[in-house]
Amino acid sequence: MISTPPNRVAIIGAGLAGLTLAISLHRQGISCRIYELREPSKATSGALMLSPNALRVLDTLGLYERLHPQGYNFETIDFKNHEQITTDKYYLGHEKLYGYKALRVYRQVLLTELRNEVKNLQIPVVYGVKFSHILSEDQDGVNFAFTDGTRASADILVGADGIHSTVRKSIAPGVVPKYSGMVAITCALQRNTLEYPSNICAKDYPMPVAIHGKNGAFVMAPQNVDGSEVLAGTQRAWPEQDRAGWDALLADREGLLELFRQGYEDWPTIVRSALDNVPLDTLAIWPYYVVPKLEQWFTPNKRVIILGDAAHAIPPTAGQGASQGFEDAFTLAALLPRITAKLPLDKALTEWKDMRQQRIDKVIKLTLQLNNARLPQAEREKLAASGAPVWESGDHGELAWLYNADVEKEVLAYVKAETKSPRTCPVEWLQSKISPSANPDKVQP
Repeated sequence: MISTPPNRVAIIGAGLAGLTLAISLHRQGISCRIYELREPSKATSGALMLSPNALRVLDTLGLYERLHPQGYNFETIDFKNHEQITTDKYYLGHEKLYGYKALRVYRQVLLTELRNEVKNLQIPVVYGVKFSHILSEDQDGVNFAFTDGTRASADILVGADGIHSTVRKSIAPGVVPKYSGMVAITCALQRNTLEYPSNICAKDYPMPVAIHGKNGAFVMAPQNVDGSEVLAGTQRAWPEQDRAGWDALLADREGLLELFRQGYEDWPTIVRSALDNVPLDTLAIWPYYVVPKLEQWFTPNKRVIILGDAAHAIPPTAGQGASQGFEDAFTLAALLPRITAKLPLDKALTEWKDMRQQRIDKVIKLTLQLNNARLPQAEREKLAASGAPVWESGDHGELAWLYNADVEKEVLAYVKAETKSPRTCPVEWLQSKISPSANPDKVQP
């Protein structure tokens, strides 16, 4: 039984979750070292949405004030029909309700700020190495190897190496990511190339917006500071490809544009203007893969752990993929220094995984509701007839369970409950255990 905190943690992967884990561990007084295959000079494209729960983590780590001036801050995405009538709003952030507006920021900007913080904290990062396999694992720690033959050791190894995680093979060797059947096609275009409805001025047209019609949903979201550059995209059913097949689809720019423009005549004017002004070099694809629900996120000896996309890749519809990875990293870092004889590692990790999985399950349910709202009209009508859940907003505070959660406080409440007598069990922890389950047809606060 492991009853002392780890002194040395090895992190495989210097992506968003891995860097956040390193910074969070340093905050908790635990030494770590990051191992990453890609050199930091390799540029990363695209932007991502950060909602209040992610921004709260980044704020606690001292990064929010640096980040929010470098992105597009907003609160809602408008849902419009073909006639350009607003039918609903989805809150991706809200300063009064949830503490923060949502932030859309270039992925490279976020990575750069995280890397700068890791450098400022003098956390060592080894680039150009690819994790291979676990050599041994016991009560004293874990030994592991890289593909170049080098070896390393640590008290705990954490795989933050993404959806195609190599570390996951040591925990769930038969699990592979599952393709959803849908691929997103996106581009980045200039907002001033769009043609707006005749009765609406460009400055009054709400952004971000999701326009729902016969073909499904077409989303446009500003992604730089002044909102002049807009991500535009939709999703298409497409057969699964191997890596070479996906690369070939992306490389055939004219063919990809033709696929992007399918159903052109059924879109309203503003969408057609977007499709008329696609810069070919910005076209991108995002095949939606998910990781099947895992029984465990760690090996039997609890010396190897996975988190983020390696444990639970989530489609991007609710903007929670990176956010949940941040939460994983932040809460694991809060837990590890508090391992004691009363709260040994195996017990603590089991409860941590269960707490995180319960939350991930609710996020996946929410994502499914939003995905269903983006399907082509004929499919949405079939879902409505079958009673399948499709997102509709409620009182605008219904996402408090997601955005207002203080995940570190919940972990610390659990630790306090386990290390003291039941009579002093924290109210927060007791309430989390007796709270009613969510309605299966609608995610509730």
